[in-house]
Amino acid sequence: MRAVVQRVHEASVAIDTTMTARIDKGLLVYLGVVSGDDEREARFIADKIRHLRIFPDDLKPMNRDVVDVGGSILVVSAFTIAGDARRGRRPSFDDAARPEEAKPLYERVCDILAEQGLPVARGKFGASMDVRSNNDGPVCILLDSTRVF
Repeated sequence: MRAVVQRVHEASVAIDTTMTARIDKGLLVYLGVVSGDDEREARFIADKIRHLRIFPDDLKPMNRDVVDVGGSILVVSAFTIAGDARRGRRPSFDDAARPEEAKPLYERVCDILAEQGLPVARGKFGASMDVRSNNDGPVCILLDSTRVF
C-alpha cells in the first residue's frame, strides 16, 4: 500500500462540479492499494498517517502530528499511486489491486483513522474527481507499507 501525504491549509473533492468532501487544515492523502495488500498494510499506513510529525511548533518545523494541530484528513483513492514508470514512457498499473480488492482496504484505512478520533473526509472510490488543495509548505511525504522508501 502506498500513500502520498500532503500537508494542506485546505483541500476538497468535487465530482461533476458538486463538492463531495472538504477539509480545512490537515492532510490530503492519495491512497493506492497494491495487489496482495491486506489488513496489516492498512493498519501500517493508517498508523503512519496518524502519527506523521510534519506540522510545525515553536521548536521545530516538523514536530507535531495532525491530532496535535486539530487537523482533519481527506483520503482520496488513487490507483495511479501504484504505477510503475521505470521503463518506457507509459506507466504500468499491473501492481495496482483490482477494485474489488482495493475498495474495502481503502475504506478500512479511512475507518481506522476515524476510529482514532480523527475527522476523516473521503473521496468517492473509483470516481473521476476534481481534487483541489492549498498546500502548506509544500510538504509532501511518500509512504509505502513495504518500506521501499
